[in-house]
Amino acid sequence: MWTYVKWSFRILILLLVAGFLHYTLPQHDIVRITNTYNRLTTVGSENSWAYASPDVGTGESTVTRDIRFIEAAFEDGSVIVYRNEDTGWIWPPYFKYDSSNLQAEAGNLKSSQTAPKWVSVTHYGWRLAWLSIYPNAVSVKEVAGPDVRIIPYVNIIVLLALAFGVFMLRRMWLQFWERMVEPAVAEVGETWDGVEAQAGAARARAGGFFGRIGAWFGTWRKKP
Repeated sequence: MWTYVKWSFRILILLLVAGFLHYTLPQHDIVRITNTYNRLTTVGSENSWAYASPDVGTGESTVTRDIRFIEAAFEDGSVIVYRNEDTGWIWPPYFKYDSSNLQAEAGNLKSSQTAPKWVSVTHYGWRLAWLSIYPNAVSVKEVAGPDVRIIPYVNIIVLLALAFGVFMLRRMWLQFWERMVEPAVAEVGETWDGVEAQAGAARARAGGFFGRIGAWFGTWRKKP
């Protein structure tokens, strides 16, 4: 039972970390931009975690504000909608302050299905229609065609650094356990063995003392 609980906890932690990384790390889509627009959007309590703060330097409400959107289509005809918000100094640390410029770049790259311009959209986040959540576009760049493959250098570096950090933490924990915990446990065990030995000797002495007293009383019971 304990093994089942332990592995369930480990799997849950692994899923949470994987979900966090998948949401936060940059992703790249090769799409054709079809439209750009602004929309007055009310951010609810159930999806506010997926929206950035209002644009840096503005005094918009954090509940209802004007948000920029970018509509795009993949080669297979499926569509996606990105939001375009500043991240500022908040998490995730993209330090994005140029949403207006990015919107202008995206508008300039709009194209039709008959004369497509293929664009690499770097973004983070998820598209969850039932919560009205959109991935946040970080940058757009025109590419040669829909078959272009973008190597995720940032993701590779972050994952390698994370793996190295986990490896080092594990090494440090094993060394701490070997140098500090195991000697302490061994010392406690030796102390306990000594206490048990002393207790056994005390019981033996007490048994001998009380045995002699019992034998003495026994001699009195044998007398007429």
